[in-house]
Amino acid sequence: MEHKWKTIIEPFKIKSVEPLGLTTRAERATVLERAHYNLFNIRAEKVLIDLLTDSGTGAMSAAQWGGIMVGDESYAGARSYYNFETEIKGLTGFTEVIPVHQGRAAEKILFGVIGGKGKCIISNSHFDTTRANVEFSGAEAMDFPVKAALNFDKPAPFKGNADVAAMEKFIKAKGAENIPLCVMTVTNNSLGGQPVSMENLKAVRELCTKYGIPMFLDCARFAENAYFIKLREKGYAGCPVRDIAEEMFELADGAWMSSKKDALVNIGGFLALNNKDWSAKARQMLILTEGFNTYGGLAGRDLEAIAIGLREVLDESYLQYRIRSAAYLGEGLLKRGVPIINPPGGHGVYVNAKKFLPHIKPENFPAQALACALYLEGGIRGVEIGTLMFGKRDKNGKYLAAPMELVRLAMPRRVYTQSHIDYVIEVFGYLAKGKKAIKGLEVVEAPPILPHFTAKLKPAK
Repeated sequence: MEHKWKTIIEPFKIKSVEPLGLTTRAERATVLERAHYNLFNIRAEKVLIDLLTDSGTGAMSAAQWGGIMVGDESYAGARSYYNFETEIKGLTGFTEVIPVHQGRAAEKILFGVIGGKGKCIISNSHFDTTRANVEFSGAEAMDFPVKAALNFDKPAPFKGNADVAAMEKFIKAKGAENIPLCVMTVTNNSLGGQPVSMENLKAVRELCTKYGIPMFLDCARFAENAYFIKLREKGYAGCPVRDIAEEMFELADGAWMSSKKDALVNIGGFLALNNKDWSAKARQMLILTEGFNTYGGLAGRDLEAIAIGLREVLDESYLQYRIRSAAYLGEGLLKRGVPIINPPGGHGVYVNAKKFLPHIKPENFPAQALACALYLEGGIRGVEIGTLMFGKRDKNGKYLAAPMELVRLAMPRRVYTQSHIDYVIEVFGYLAKGKKAIKGLEVVEAPPILPHFTAKLKPAK
């Protein structure tokens, strides 16, 4: 009988490497000040471990690099587009496939078609760019997470689920005719990269059918979600992950994807749907903003790499390693007294800065303060998901606190090894011992839309 080993190894060999950004603490202090305490403003070569995002930061495979070499760069009707289209149709079952340069382009186009003043988009949780694109159209974005999602300390298997009863209550109050779309984000990025169960997807589908509301998936991390279903949901342990993913798509009327996540590429995305009226309007907007229908802002080589990545991501050895890597980081932080959204999600770990730094008031951005401290001490770059990202300004310009203060440690795919993660855990252990010395921040200037990307801050007085 074959022995079952406890150690889960990276299911790949490393063929190409690049240097890390080694700096001193004194140098990082200067970098932070010049960046106005906004980690988006820091040059990548000054970052040691970059956990800012898992979007477009992964390592492509030898097969993908090979695909890039044979990419068809024809302006119209490129062979690479049809490879891309065939792969997406085969996986999702949707008849209309529209390429875009990344997920937010799909959001901008879709909500430009279906959004507008007086309308409302409902979801388990919108991510920041999704919400911004909904609101830019004039519509309102409403979230309906389950209550378990907001109890960060208590583990639950599917914290990404939607509260179906709350959704239905809202639909009745708002009127289904004013709700053109329900979006299920899989996995639920804003609330910790948490998975959505198949049972919940079916319940939301049933609700949407009852009221005549189309349901789409924001499927940037569909493979991770499918693997969680295999691990945690009754009846799916023996199912291939691809079959689970296909079942997820069968429940939806359409989907969009930032392929920079689970398609394992550095750029690209798509909008896929069955509604021919919506797709016709979307294609017109695509030509205006992205490019012709068969390239959509992408080079042929990118389309080729996406088609290959969508197959590679469903390899269960890869997904086992991927999910275990995030769990390993989460377990290490918990052992050092660092509170997280528990259990860890699929693409990273979310640190509860509100609980970790209770001495910093929300208006002084505890999550951003922690992210800056993490960079200062260890050269590690994470991202704030808190009042800087989701807070609102009142009529006097004061920030109204967001309900959560998180630092997301998003793990690029196939990039870092266990020793890199051990280093991250060690730095957090150091911060935990001196956390009372971490000071808050205040805004110098910030735009009204997506302020966290370009805001300038300084240490609070």
